[in-house]
Amino acid sequence: MSPLGNRPFLKMNGLGNAIVVVDLRGTDITVTAEEARAVAAVIPYDQMMVLHDGDGIDAFMRIYNLDGSEVSSCGNGTRCVAWYLMRETGQNETLLATSSGPLVATRGTAPDSFSVDMGRPRFGWQDIPLAHDAGDSRAIDLSYPEGTPILSAPSVVNVGNPHAVFWVDDISAHDLATIGPALEHHPLFPERANISLAHVTGADTITLKVWERGAGLTLACGTAACAAAVAAARKGLTDRSVTVTLPGGPLRIDWQADDHILMTGPAELEYEGRFDPAIFADVAA
Repeated sequence: MSPLGNRPFLKMNGLGNAIVVVDLRGTDITVTAEEARAVAAVIPYDQMMVLHDGDGIDAFMRIYNLDGSEVSSCGNGTRCVAWYLMRETGQNETLLATSSGPLVATRGTAPDSFSVDMGRPRFGWQDIPLAHDAGDSRAIDLSYPEGTPILSAPSVVNVGNPHAVFWVDDISAHDLATIGPALEHHPLFPERANISLAHVTGADTITLKVWERGAGLTLACGTAACAAAVAAARKGLTDRSVTVTLPGGPLRIDWQADDHILMTGPAELEYEGRFDPAIFADVAA
């Protein structure tokens, strides 16, 4: 039987982004891709945040998409983990880590609001990564579909994971459910990419719709909001502090003078439970 059977979990959401939090600190249990998919089939999520022990930190996070793939960053999920750990400790700050580096989360001024220092964005084509140099990362040489494009020249940036942001006048005018998968798997993105449609509505406001790699259309994506905010500022479209409104609601993104991105938004507990061992009945031992 999977060691996840009967383990406790939290079902949460960050701005509607469905999150499962599993605390495996104090154990040597690891989650396989097959187990992650088995959980998603019964408890649908966008990301599952699995907590492990780490030196000098409150928790090391491994992050799974519903297809079982792992990613190194999830802003909405990190706020949910911050909610859980601060409930445990009673503190107003927590230090986390992922494979892409450390993250500091602090309690916000609004109820159940949290700010996460998402680190510095990266713009080099090797860092995003791209398969090859495609030009200025503020507007690379990429279009969809080829020949008669309806979308072109996205901004690309890595904020713990790769993002391509297409600038449009109306985010609802394009079928992202069709466009997203094709661009996520485009040969230019060897590690796939999150695909966003962004509309700048003011010097400090952006509306955003996101196709998240390994998860699909989502109500919210914290790293995509960070990517859009940074990319808009680099193009001179907005200031460095903006409100990014996604289908699930708004996030405040501040690209600070030290180059770090601060993301602020809510986290909400929906319920707590234990994994039914039957979930993993078909998972290989």
